[in-house]
Amino acid sequence: MGDEIVNKVAQSVLITFDLEDLYVEGVRTQIDLSQWLEQGFILREKEFRAAITSHDWSMYQEHYVALSCSTDAILPAWASLLITAQLSKVSKQTVWGSLQDLEHQLFLQAIDQLDLSFFEGKPVIVKGCSEKEIPESAFVYLIQKLQPVVKSLFYGEACSSVPLYKR
Repeated sequence: MGDEIVNKVAQSVLITFDLEDLYVEGVRTQIDLSQWLEQGFILREKEFRAAITSHDWSMYQEHYVALSCSTDAILPAWASLLITAQLSKVSKQTVWGSLQDLEHQLFLQAIDQLDLSFFEGKPVIVKGCSEKEIPESAFVYLIQKLQPVVKSLFYGEACSSVPLYKR
């Protein structure tokens, strides 16, 4: 009965990487360009420019914004650029696409900013469970960035992981 319980996972040199730690906090907003189109499809330049000029862009202060058009309208490239020019004064970042595309972009930027020297030659497990919605593309990109520097890569939890790579 004198046997002490030893937490071997805690003593392991295995580094757990949680992508949730890279989640960028902030308000995410989707803006649909069709709201400024006649019947949601027709862009009339004079009216479009007037609507963009009179719109209250301050409501997007410090937001992460995804621009899209929910209709099949054929838009000139300058339409989204005109809106981006307005948003760049107030938003933290603007992307073309869905909220998922926005999340993808935010994670890729965060992964690109990582100092990978800490992981060099070490076994790393990429945590699989998360409370936040992490795009699959973030996992794919992270593995590509880590693989050249780590000793080994796993996915999951320390108690139940899937080996991905071993040097």
